[in-house]
Amino acid sequence: MEDPQSEYQRMMRRHHREKRELEERIYTMKNLVPKSDRKRRKQLLLDVARLQAELEQKHRQEVEKFRERYPDNSDLDSVTEDLAKIDLENKPPSLLRAQKRWERRAALERARRERIAEAERERRTSFGREEEKKLTAILRARNLEMKDIPADGHCMYRAIQDQLMFSTTVESLRSRTATYMQKHVDDFLPFFSNSEAGDACSREDFMRYCDDIVHTASWGGQLELRALSHILQTPIEVIQASSPAIVVGEEYTKKPLTLVYLRYACSFGEHYNSVKPLQAGPVGVRAPRLF
Repeated sequence: MEDPQSEYQRMMRRHHREKRELEERIYTMKNLVPKSDRKRRKQLLLDVARLQAELEQKHRQEVEKFRERYPDNSDLDSVTEDLAKIDLENKPPSLLRAQKRWERRAALERARRERIAEAERERRTSFGREEEKKLTAILRARNLEMKDIPADGHCMYRAIQDQLMFSTTVESLRSRTATYMQKHVDDFLPFFSNSEAGDACSREDFMRYCDDIVHTASWGGQLELRALSHILQTPIEVIQASSPAIVVGEEYTKKPLTLVYLRYACSFGEHYNSVKPLQAGPVGVRAPRLF
């Protein structure tokens, strides 16, 4: 049976061989993409960083498993150092320089992406403050204020739930919404499309979408609001910061349920809040509902 040190040495040699093979592959990939093609070069940097990260993770996991098998073997570190020196001495200078260039470019690309993400976060924060200021003024004029709803994918349904005079669950609202939409496919399908491409979707796509309403935390939008207004036979008003309020279900005569739509409040997307009376009344006394 092979002793742990020999087995570890064999694994380390394989690791070094796989690293060299990846470096040669990266060198070939680089030569296949013209320097003038910035789009492909940018993608190449990302591909290289991904390949290197995957190989490093694979090697790290193999070493960790080996050390778990032989926790008391103190000679393994010296084997790693010796093999690393041999590998470094035998590596062609051109590959060393190429590797350093790619590592430097990959680091620059990561830093650039981080700067873009940070700028986007700052932009959303600034827009969010302005949006909240406008909404506060709109609601104050109606003697209302926002009531925070958790941003968990169920926010639209939770906001509706908060407005209702009777007790119900988010699961019930989702189920009733999906059932109504499935029973009235022809009323909704013309307005249902691929949100990214804007392409019309098939009946099967729509039915899968309805299934997701029940079984996932998918966000609700105008289609679901329309269905809920019919289910509840109640108008639903959606207050926005930069556009007039939207009312769905205007054919019904009940007092509208009122939601607040926020585009920039959450770092991961759009959000719905509920509303409550501006004056909450004395401590311990629940304010009267407006709905």
